[in-house]
Amino acid sequence: MEIIPVIDLMHGQVVHARLGQRHLYQPIQSSLCTSSNPIVIVDALLELYPFRRLYIADIDAIKGLGNHLDTIRKIRMQYPNLDIWLDAGLSNLKELEIWETLKVTHVIGSENITAVNDLIAIIQQLEGQLVLSLDFNRSGFIGCMELETNHTLWPNKIIVMDLTLVGSEKGPALQRLQNIIKMSGDCKIFAAGGVKNNEDIEQLRSLNMSGALVATALHNGNLKPR
Repeated sequence: MEIIPVIDLMHGQVVHARLGQRHLYQPIQSSLCTSSNPIVIVDALLELYPFRRLYIADIDAIKGLGNHLDTIRKIRMQYPNLDIWLDAGLSNLKELEIWETLKVTHVIGSENITAVNDLIAIIQQLEGQLVLSLDFNRSGFIGCMELETNHTLWPNKIIVMDLTLVGSEKGPALQRLQNIIKMSGDCKIFAAGGVKNNEDIEQLRSLNMSGALVATALHNGNLKPR
């Protein structure tokens, strides 16, 4: 099972994502370094462990308040072999255009998809090379409801993102993950939200998860390189 480090970009800095309350996100305070500069944070994460994949959430882009294209391009140039998964709040084909020159794997969040046809068009444009994030909050699934139940629309890689658990250190949403695994067929499932320590990782491994997205537990030292 793969651990994928996460950085959330907002106003030019890496911020600490908590509970999906994006308006309250503050610059990250990390045990790995003393900076919230994105390049410094990525350097520190890759010094901690040779991760082969990095998840970037461009919060400004998700909120429709600009983007971090230049910053992500710098990360791409500095680490050309790193597989970058990018959530930039894409909701339709038009919004793909700004990222066309950047070599990344796009993450499409269900929270941004209001019509199934928009997702189908994106999948066709990207020739299936994308990740679908099934997003949840306290009220349940976020987005076009057909995406939650019609697994024929799902690409090969699925993130189960519980926004209310992000940064909470309360543990992953195991029951929800189990339910989605039952529906997913041969999809690779990645958990996001709540992972706090190695015990959580072992629980996810026991469910045959393909991976987990982690930020807080890396920055506070609860997950060690071993």
